[in-house]
Amino acid sequence: MGRVDLEAFKWLLSAPGQALLARATELYDDPVADPIKVADLLRKEATAERSAAAMTQVELRHKGTAKFGDLAASMYFTRDGLEQATRFRVAEHRSARIAAAGPSSVLDLGCGIGGDLVAFARAGLTSAGIDSDPLRVAVASANLEALGLGGAVQVADGTALDLSGFGVVFADPARRNAKGRVFDIDNYTPPWSFVESLLQRPSCVKVAPGIPHDAVPPGVEAEWVSDEGDVKEAALWSPSLATALRRATVIKSSGLATLTDEDDPGDQSVRPVQRWLYEPDGAVIRAGLVTAVAAGVEGGLVDEHIAYVTSDKPFTTPFARSYEVLETLPYKEKALRAALRERNIGRLTIKKRGVNVVPDELRKRLALQGDDEATVVLTRAEGKGIALLVRPL
Repeated sequence: MGRVDLEAFKWLLSAPGQALLARATELYDDPVADPIKVADLLRKEATAERSAAAMTQVELRHKGTAKFGDLAASMYFTRDGLEQATRFRVAEHRSARIAAAGPSSVLDLGCGIGGDLVAFARAGLTSAGIDSDPLRVAVASANLEALGLGGAVQVADGTALDLSGFGVVFADPARRNAKGRVFDIDNYTPPWSFVESLLQRPSCVKVAPGIPHDAVPPGVEAEWVSDEGDVKEAALWSPSLATALRRATVIKSSGLATLTDEDDPGDQSVRPVQRWLYEPDGAVIRAGLVTAVAAGVEGGLVDEHIAYVTSDKPFTTPFARSYEVLETLPYKEKALRAALRERNIGRLTIKKRGVNVVPDELRKRLALQGDDEATVVLTRAEGKGIALLVRPL
């Protein structure tokens, strides 16, 4: 499917368009349907552009379930809009933080397909969105209407607006150009200078997780957020909304947990590997709060430069994966192969950090054929390479 056409999308919202969309959904959900035959059937009922628009929405709704859950079945998407949209659980967390501040309203600069607008509205916030792309504005507006939510959306340039009338401004600067992803904050659109000026008033700005700590303006809170272990974004909170300087927020199906610099004693002490090993969540690592995890499990670092924590006590923590250390194995590849074969290991999970190892390549070279399964951690401890046979908890 190609790019969503604006006129075809607008037609899709009409009564005949909705009927075609329902028909496309019915055909798409048939487990034995041939995609080519489905497209042919739809083209008998509408033009090629309108048929393609219907099939694109059905396909994107299925893909959108990963980010938006059950809401995706009623929403509308563009390919790049869905790819760039915030995972909805992350957007809900952000909306709850903004709602807790009690703002009069929220303006979403560069609202895209409206995923964050949906989260704002569901959080009870009076919200509006603007975007420079008429198609994205049409899709965002359709999503609010489809979900029965309030909010206004229009085409505008956020950098040219008077923002003083809005309680909080949310922005998600574009981090892509014709060549692909942009990692340098100076190449964001709108530019970083605009972001810095925005953070001088009540605002929240979504940025890439790789933002350097020294790029965060003074007094601004940087919050790194992971969802089921995957770091999704960093959010910068202006001083009027900030409650810490650095924060790691971990979202899982079981709930949400957060850790801040106030929980971090900053103790960089290194100790020998003990019975329990902890692998901090990526958001914790990005936020520079590994030592906070060490304090929480009454442990220390295995190496001052490596994000592994060890302790002689077992803990369950949302901020790290826990392992029981069964034994130390040889670090050299030939000796490691012999040790694993001696233990009848055939299926091996390789965790590594701080060492020059490619797990898939090493696994092939080890050529294990045993009946048992194991997990090995390859890392550095007190400056030296080490291999640990561990049991995930």
